[in-house]
Amino acid sequence: MFVVPTERFEQLVAEALDSLPPELGTAMQNVAVLVEDRAEGRSLFGLYEGIPLTKRGPESYKGVMPDRITLYRQTICQVCSTETEVIAQVRKTVIHEIAHHFGIGDPRLEELGWA
Repeated sequence: MFVVPTERFEQLVAEALDSLPPELGTAMQNVAVLVEDRAEGRSLFGLYEGIPLTKRGPESYKGVMPDRITLYRQTICQVCSTETEVIAQVRKTVIHEIAHHFGIGDPRLEELGWA
C-alpha cells in the first residue's frame, strides 16, 4: 500500500484529466469529478453516476444534477506500491469512468484494456 495524501491525490486526478485529448474535455457535459476515501460497502476504484451522453435527449435530460465521477483514494492506494503505480491507476480509472459518461459499457472497456 502506498499512501497518497488527499491533496496530492486530487492533483493526480486533475493531471489525469488534463492529459486527455482536448476534444474529449470539450465533449464532456455537466459532469463533476470528485475524490472520496472509499465507496461505502463496495471495493471500487471509481464510480460513474449519471445519464450517459448517449442516453440524453431534450425530454429526458431537463433540470438534472450534474453527473458524478468519483475516484476512491484509499482503494486505489491499497493496490499500489509506489506513486508511479498510483498515477497509472488514477489515469486508468479516470479514463474508465469518463468512458461511461460517453456511454461505453464495461464489456467494451474490458476489450479495450480499460476495465
